Amino acid sequence: MILELRNVSYRYRAGALALDDVSIGVAAGQSVGLVGESGSGKSTIVRLMLALARPTTGSVLFEGQPIAPASIRRFRAAVQTVFQDPYSSLDPRQNIESIVAEPLRSLGLARGDKARAQVTAALAAVGLPADVLGRYPHEFSGGQRQRIAIARATVCHPRLLLADEPVSALDVTTRIQVIDLLAELRASTGLAILMVSHDLSAIAALCEQTVVLNQGRVVESGPTASILTAPREDYTRRLVAAVPRLPAP
Repeated sequence: MILELRNVSYRYRAGALALDDVSIGVAAGQSVGLVGESGSGKSTIVRLMLALARPTTGSVLFEGQPIAPASIRRFRAAVQTVFQDPYSSLDPRQNIESIVAEPLRSLGLARGDKARAQVTAALAAVGLPADVLGRYPHEFSGGQRQRIAIARATVCHPRLLLADEPVSALDVTTRIQVIDLLAELRASTGLAILMVSHDLSAIAALCEQTVVLNQGRVVESGPTASILTAPREDYTRRLVAAVPRLPAP
């Protein structure tokens, strides 16, 4: 496993239980969906997987080992994230070159011409030309901004991308384009993806495996096709029933 939560529980400072004995992992090249309604614990799992919080009990393992100060730089390079809102996740004061190069600078991976070359390649991989380097986020649509965010997340060639509701703020057509882009990146680079969503239709389009979370507990997991066609739990059946379907002709 690249990244794994093993028997993790998490309590807020006020004592409320956010996660209860959760185990979830992502192996190299794998695409895993984490689905659940708002308040189910998805965001807490993302924070734990990004080492932005520590579990109350259980372990967060990177390449089979607890994340330690000595390995944190390698962890940050290997695990990157794309956030939900492309309108707030990009600094409006920085141009696109500076935004996409941020992981290279902060991790000490590249500067100057080498960084520019890597930024240009990352932008090309998401379908944006090099002439966007000097422009600013307000000049782009929501879908283009999310492509820029994906370029920033992949510029340092991570092994795992945590995609936290990456299409929920986009219109339907743009959602499809971004999901297709993530699928293309995975196919071309071997990038593993954990996609977090409340929307099973988005999960179905990208993920081979799905984990269903309800009130901080994993209630069902398995191949996405099985989850969609033969869910075992009532909660999962309600989520599947909520997936929009085209009317019969």
